[in-house]
Amino acid sequence: MFRCTAQTGTSQTTDNEEGVRAVKALTIVICSYNYERFLREAIDSALAQEPQLTQVIVIDDGSTDGSHAIIASYGDRIIPVLKANGGQASSYNLGLEMVDTEYILYLDSDDVLYDGAIAQVVEAFEHGNYGKVQFTLSVIDGQSRPTGARVPHSQPPAECGALLRNGWLYPSPPASGNAYRVSALRRILPLPQATRRGIAADFFAIYGVVLVGKVGVIDRPLGGYRVHGAADQPGAKPTAHASLSIANSQDVAEVVRAFPQRWQALRELVNERLGEQLPEQAMDFSYEKAHLCMQVYEAQWSRRWHWIVFGSRRYFRSILSNPFWTLRKKFSAIALTLLCLLPLRSVSDHAIRYIANPLARGTQDHRS
Repeated sequence: MFRCTAQTGTSQTTDNEEGVRAVKALTIVICSYNYERFLREAIDSALAQEPQLTQVIVIDDGSTDGSHAIIASYGDRIIPVLKANGGQASSYNLGLEMVDTEYILYLDSDDVLYDGAIAQVVEAFEHGNYGKVQFTLSVIDGQSRPTGARVPHSQPPAECGALLRNGWLYPSPPASGNAYRVSALRRILPLPQATRRGIAADFFAIYGVVLVGKVGVIDRPLGGYRVHGAADQPGAKPTAHASLSIANSQDVAEVVRAFPQRWQALRELVNERLGEQLPEQAMDFSYEKAHLCMQVYEAQWSRRWHWIVFGSRRYFRSILSNPFWTLRKKFSAIALTLLCLLPLRSVSDHAIRYIANPLARGTQDHRS
């Protein structure tokens, strides 16, 4: 199934300054597929972490670009794995199977870690009985320029498993901002290889793990989350609706289509692994704002009013009942939404773009 070019069956150790052999604490697993243009930056950021704490595995999921040559150039500084294409779930499963450290972090190959990130993550684990430690990510663009935005925009309580059991998805950074206690994650993974579950494997790790452990939060940027797409490539022209994208290559229609499938698959997985029954429907602002965008963006004034009056109950519930938001944030979100009712479509559409993709606010300003 895969070709591993370094031995992985023994515990990884290193000499510290006093000559004592110390077992490494955390494995960074870089999962990559055809990200040649970003891969070296991701690997360099992982290798820049404290070597006495960290080992680096790079899993290439059947890339057809120049990724293999980049991986080979690092020699024995990393543990390289070249495998046939099997999707993100297969890479997550394989990475978890290979690690012999207490903690694991899956770094997307288009993202980066900042210096000292792993030391702070390990310290957080050692001072709390956490199943997961998450940290804020700065949003960067395709050329590694900071946009000024950060994710997530709010932070969850340590005990957010109870809220998930009631259907509320808690605020989490994307995949690269999450580190897991291996023993906790192995209660959720490996993921079945069915196609439906093979998409967005990080969704199952991020939300499933809170049912078996608390969440530790580091509320400062320890890495960069890259927002990019076809428009970032040389000579590419931006598409008319690119600013509505929720994340990389994920427009609002994809969110509306994929989220219910992911939630149902998570329910099945949790029932199989933990014997728990999650609610049939989940509540998540990202999903509800995607519905808002599809209904009112570039729509006639009468259609906007009709949806706000008759179709927006769940959308406003995701704001008003949100257990993770402050009153100020709830008020701001409602006020911004009501701008959609103004007759001027230029104002309405600007408000929708602002709601739909806060990650792109700084990027849009930077490019204009």
